[in-house]
Amino acid sequence: QVQLVESGGGWVQTGGSLRLSCAASGGTFSSFTMGWFRQAPGKEREFAATISWFGGAEYYAASVKGRFTISRDNAKNMVFLQMSSLKPEDTAVYYCAAATRLRESRTSDRADDYDYWGQGTQVTVSS
Repeated sequence: QVQLVESGGGWVQTGGSLRLSCAASGGTFSSFTMGWFRQAPGKEREFAATISWFGGAEYYAASVKGRFTISRDNAKNMVFLQMSSLKPEDTAVYYCAAATRLRESRTSDRADDYDYWGQGTQVTVSS
């Protein structure tokens, strides 16, 4: 059983930065494609960023590309989301997710590909 725990959320003003962290336990972290998704109030969960097993491939939603950076540290079983130039529309609960069935170089923006999810961390960006 894989467990994911996010941290690093909080309140920030427009234009500010936050770094989210996700700690994984259970399973073989270096064989998971990892992703970050977010859900704003009254909206469906949406994809933000994903990274392949060893970080060789990354993919971002158009809405965050150029502002967010996903990274991972397999030695520490952690994945990160560095968020910069934050906007009020980035306000959401951010979820870390692990996909255990994808091949080494794969990334995915499909929630259905992810088998495990964290509990989420709130990010609020004020205007």
